Amino acid sequence: MATIKDIAAAAGVSPAAVSRILNHDATLNVPLETKQRVLEAARRLHYHKTKHTSKAAFRMGVVQWFSAEQEMQDSYYLLIRQGIEDFCLKNSISIVRTFRTDSDYLKVLKGVDGLICIGKFGREEVGQFIRICPNIVFLDMTVDNYEITTVTMDFRQAVTCAMDHLLELGHRRIAFLGGVEYAGTGEPVMDERRKAYISYMKKRKLEYRQWMSQGSFSTVSGYEMMEQLLELEERPTAVFAASDALALGAIKAIQNHGLSVPEDISVIGFNDTEIGAYTSPALTTIHAPAYDMGQHGANFLYVSSNLSISTPLKVKIPCYLVERESCSTVKQKRS
Repeated sequence: MATIKDIAAAAGVSPAAVSRILNHDATLNVPLETKQRVLEAARRLHYHKTKHTSKAAFRMGVVQWFSAEQEMQDSYYLLIRQGIEDFCLKNSISIVRTFRTDSDYLKVLKGVDGLICIGKFGREEVGQFIRICPNIVFLDMTVDNYEITTVTMDFRQAVTCAMDHLLELGHRRIAFLGGVEYAGTGEPVMDERRKAYISYMKKRKLEYRQWMSQGSFSTVSGYEMMEQLLELEERPTAVFAASDALALGAIKAIQNHGLSVPEDISVIGFNDTEIGAYTSPALTTIHAPAYDMGQHGANFLYVSSNLSISTPLKVKIPCYLVERESCSTVKQKRS
């Protein structure tokens, strides 16, 4: 049977550090890489403190639908992964991390005890992941299969929150800027925010068709779509953008046309990225708790494995409004 000294030698750290890591000593300050190296050595050497499975023996696989480069440009998905990794660090869980753009990402995930899939995946990919590990959680993607646990944002509640705010400010001509995403196999992914926006406007008998645009989830796309809306004879008085990047592009277009935000057109975003608090004007947005989503997903996966829970969950996380400076009461026309 492997000993603490064996693990220390394999991981290149002291036996004392190994002991404190395996005993989940919260006062120990070591880099995540060191902790993961010790946990991986413990797993590889089949180290067990007791007859029960130790936390160090649990390997959690994490696959990100973005490339590493794309993830660095999208704080939403980066925060989800950071939430997962912080949970694993705190609970001494070994992580196997990969990106879908990696050539061997499916091979890397083989043998994991639980698998978290972040982002949008096609039906074929979902089937491949389940075959690799049935103990699985999908984050930020609704999977119709009732046997699979999913955690998503409550987009209907979030859109209602944003639209209610604009209606309370007197806006009725409210535009929607959205983006189209595609799963790995090229399947288009329905944006629940767009669907919720249409439902909201229809329910209140408000016109929306001429003020609804879709591009990509980028600042450039937000700028281009807003420019088209500004060419309309009857312009919107407010814009709800499905991401902060889209909202910031829209603000730039509005300002370049000699108009002011929020005096002429109010703008509200989605995600609550850090930069939104430092723009001019500061961006009113919907806070989507991406970091918490990662924590919840990792917790569901680990606990269900420990307790042998087979019942899946379909979880929707509520979002909330962050009021800043980019929204105001509708500008009344002079008689």
